[in-house]
Amino acid sequence: MRQIVLDTETTGLSPEAGHRIIEIGALELINRRLTGKQFHYYLNPDRDVDYGAQKVHGLTRAFLKDKPRFPEIVREFLAFIRDAELIIHNAPFDIGFLNYELSLHDKSLGIISDYAQVLDSLVLARKQHPNQKNSLDALSKRYEIDCFDRELHGALLDSKILAQVYLSMTGGQADLSLELEESSKVIVENKEQAEQQHQPFKVIYADTTELAIHEQYLQKIKEANRGQCVWLQD
Repeated sequence: MRQIVLDTETTGLSPEAGHRIIEIGALELINRRLTGKQFHYYLNPDRDVDYGAQKVHGLTRAFLKDKPRFPEIVREFLAFIRDAELIIHNAPFDIGFLNYELSLHDKSLGIISDYAQVLDSLVLARKQHPNQKNSLDALSKRYEIDCFDRELHGALLDSKILAQVYLSMTGGQADLSLELEESSKVIVENKEQAEQQHQPFKVIYADTTELAIHEQYLQKIKEANRGQCVWLQD
């Protein structure tokens, strides 16, 4: 199973207001294990960054002015997420921005759901922890996940944290798989031991010297028991 844990940072809260993506961070999971493959770009939005958004992620227009624009990385991005399941915290926000960027560049590219399935980890968290805070920070504290003492949000950093949160939230299946795997190992080991134990025994016969010593020992038993020795009876 191939999954991509993904997060974005933006110039503001709404693509309808013309805000743009300025950072994409994504990590690959295969069979619930991080592979080390990642996708990460800062992007030039060709517009100012709202003050409120800048306070969250610390990215300024001056920092972003020499970064690539979305059309320059879109093909690489779509190839990275193709046929995977995207794990996103509060997915409608990020998917809305990604679909907006696709439409600005080339409407023929379609939308994100044409390339990948989407799992909203916020919805999952609300089901598991109803009536509790389920922000990424709250979940990190609940599952005792190191947030790297972050003061600012970042798409790649948040993806790394989300990957650990998601694996913790869904850890029962992984633990069960591990238990089944260990049980299978024990069964195989026990079977091998049983087969070894049921191998035919090698018969070793006493030689003439050993037989003579044994006969002498039986005679002593007979003498000590007034001529009686069951092992010497016909």
